[in-house]
Amino acid sequence: MIRVLIAEDQVMILGALKALLELEGDIEVLAATKNGSEALKAALDVQPDIVITDIEMPEKTGLELAQDLKQQLPRTRVIIVTTFARAGYLRRAMEAGVKGYLLKDAPSDELADAIRRVHAGGIVINPLLAAEAWSDQDPLTDRERQVLRFAHEGMTSGQIAEKLHLSEGTVRNYLSEAMSKLGASNRVEAARMAREKGWL
Repeated sequence: MIRVLIAEDQVMILGALKALLELEGDIEVLAATKNGSEALKAALDVQPDIVITDIEMPEKTGLELAQDLKQQLPRTRVIIVTTFARAGYLRRAMEAGVKGYLLKDAPSDELADAIRRVHAGGIVINPLLAAEAWSDQDPLTDRERQVLRFAHEGMTSGQIAEKLHLSEGTVRNYLSEAMSKLGASNRVEAARMAREKGWL
């Protein structure tokens, strides 16, 4: 049996994924979680073979979850199932050690097939998306990305500084650097551009 854990914040999709996979005779769903933090805790507890996760989730993104699992449960393989066909997301997913990247509009039997292939040591990624991922470099540092993400959520420089335990001036410097790299005229435009590329 291939032991699977699912992380998906949309309850209907979470239920559908669980129901679909439970129809497969060789796949066992050990846990279905609603955010990245819950998924990490459950994964450490049940130690699944495969974790299926979305990218954008509360508390911890799927990419952050993948990085944590790479360090803490290196034998567990991660497959991302998302609506985001963005090269930047795929590139960051690959850097985080993700072994599969599927889109939610793919046929349902592709997921079970991907689980089997990844479990056997393979990598399953849309080839067109893979080619695009390596042609468009992400210029942002992790800290610039983090600060931009909070700015995108509407936080002020002061609020971001407090959240990240930085000075307000340092936060402004990170925002300014990100805006400069992206050729954006303000933080909102910078965040939008980075998000469209899949860099946030």
